Amino acid sequence: MAEIKAYTDGACSGNPGPGGWGVYWTEVKNGNTNVEEFYGSSIETTNQRMELTAAIVALKTLKEKNKKSITIFTDSKYVIDGITSWVKNWQKNGWKNSKGKIVENLDLWQELYNLSKTSTVCWEWVKGHVGHQGNEKADELAVKGRDEVKEV
Repeated sequence: MAEIKAYTDGACSGNPGPGGWGVYWTEVKNGNTNVEEFYGSSIETTNQRMELTAAIVALKTLKEKNKKSITIFTDSKYVIDGITSWVKNWQKNGWKNSKGKIVENLDLWQELYNLSKTSTVCWEWVKGHVGHQGNEKADELAVKGRDEVKEV
């Protein structure tokens, strides 16, 4: 069975502003490691939307590859807390936060939640920008996406 890890990150210049997301994907099977890199951008977005988009892309890739389990690493407490804790109450409250307002980035949260239900997902938080190879690579990809859209 393959061990799949996805390191995800988002980057934004201004908030909102041009942004990018990155996914650094590793799949180890029978001692062999396959690495893939994905990135993209949005002209006018927020860092939170890019962080969520990266996690969504990781889960969509898992589904496309017809795989069932993954460990997703992110340096975003927003993503980790949202998907492992807050989402339960949001659902109970009709996707409203503790202040009774519609959850920000609702479209992405619902997509991430629905994708996560179809697989076994282990969510791991890593401290960003401290030399963690997978996280640094995901950050490079997110910055690449952001910088490419800034040049347009």
